[in-house]
Amino acid sequence: MNVKKLSQSGTGKLVKVPQGYWAFVPNPLPPKIEFSSQLVNALSEADRMLGALEGMGRTLPNPTLLVMPYARREAVLSSRIEGTQASLSDLFLFEAAKVKSENSDVKEVANYVRAMNHGLKRLGELPLSLRLVREMHAKLLEGVRGQEQTPGEFRRSQNWVGPVGTPLDQAVYVPPPPSELHAILGDWEKYLHERESFPPLIQCALMHSQFESIHPFLDGNGRVGRLLITLFLCERGHLSQPLLYLSGFLEAHRSEYYERLQKIREEGDWIGWVDFFLRGVAEQARDALDCAERILNLKERYRVRLQAKRATGTLLALLDGLFLNPYVTVAGAAKQAHVTFATAQSAINKLEDLKIVREVTGSKRNRVYCAEELLGVIENRFDSPYPYEIKVRL
Repeated sequence: MNVKKLSQSGTGKLVKVPQGYWAFVPNPLPPKIEFSSQLVNALSEADRMLGALEGMGRTLPNPTLLVMPYARREAVLSSRIEGTQASLSDLFLFEAAKVKSENSDVKEVANYVRAMNHGLKRLGELPLSLRLVREMHAKLLEGVRGQEQTPGEFRRSQNWVGPVGTPLDQAVYVPPPPSELHAILGDWEKYLHERESFPPLIQCALMHSQFESIHPFLDGNGRVGRLLITLFLCERGHLSQPLLYLSGFLEAHRSEYYERLQKIREEGDWIGWVDFFLRGVAEQARDALDCAERILNLKERYRVRLQAKRATGTLLALLDGLFLNPYVTVAGAAKQAHVTFATAQSAINKLEDLKIVREVTGSKRNRVYCAEELLGVIENRFDSPYPYEIKVRL
C-alpha cells in the first residue's frame, strides 16, 4: 500500500494499528466535486439513456421477460470479476434441469441471483440499509466458497486487497481496521438516505466506491457492492424494474475499474471515477435496450411461427417459459404448464420440429432442450442464428 500517497490525498486518514500495519479510513461522504462541462454532459447522457430504459420497462406487458435473463447475466458477469468461470448457459441449465454441476462456481452465481432477488423483495419492506446489506451477504455466501467467512456479519478482523496470495504487508490497499467499522458504516448508511447533496446517479457512484473502500466483509464485498447499484436506483425510483446492471461494463474494463477506485484513495480523483461510472450507466442502458429489442423481436417471430401452426395454449405457455430460461426439461414443462408428462413431451417435440429448441444431451432419458438462438441473444452473441453448439452431459 502506498502510504505516502494515501497520507497526502486528503480523502481519508491513515491509522497504524497495534499489530504494526497501516490501514486507510476514508472520509465520510460526500466529497467536494467541481462540475465540469464534461461531467455535466456525462451525467446528461447517462440520465437520458436510463430514462429511455425505464420508459421501455414501463411499457412491457410482462417485464419479467427481461428482468430474469438480465439478472442472471449480471450474476455471471459480476461473479466473473471475482474470478468465477461459470457461464450463463451453466446457470440456466443448473436452474432448469437441476443438474449438479461439476463447476462449483455455478452455485456461487446462483447465490448471487438469490441475494439480488432477496434484496429487491425486501426493498418493499425496509429501506436500503446495513441490515439489508447483511441479509444479502448471507444469501450470497450460503453453502459456497467463503461460507466460513461469517456470512451476514461485518468483519471482526482485518482484510486487505491485492493479488491472490499477497501478504498484508504487500497489499495494494488495506481497508479500515475493525475498530473503525462501526462509525464509518454508520456514516455510509446515513449517506444512503441523503436526498439533496448530489443527483442520484452521482450519489450512486459515490455510494458504491465508498462501500468498496470500506470493504466491510471478509469476502464478497465486490459482488455486494455491485448489487447495491441496482438496488439504489430501484429504491430511488430511477428504475421501476431492475433492468440496468453495470457488471458487463465493469468486467470489460476491469483494470480501469480497480484503478479508478484506487485513484480516489490515493489522489482524491472523484471526478475520474464518477465520469467512468456514468459512462458505464449510459453504455449498459444502451446494451439493455438493444438486447430487449432483439429478445422481443425474437419472441414475436416465434409467436407468429406457432400461430401459423395453430399452437395450443400449452405450446404458447412453454414459449413464454423459454424466455425466462432457454433450457427446459419435459418434467419442468409439465409442471410449468400444469399438464401431463405426455402432453408436455408432445409440445416440446413441436417446438423441436419448428427449430425453436434442440435436445442437447443426446440421451434417451432425462433429456434437456435448449432454445439456442434465444440463449445467444441473451448472451449478446448476435453473429449467427445458432452462435455455438451446446452439448450437455448428465
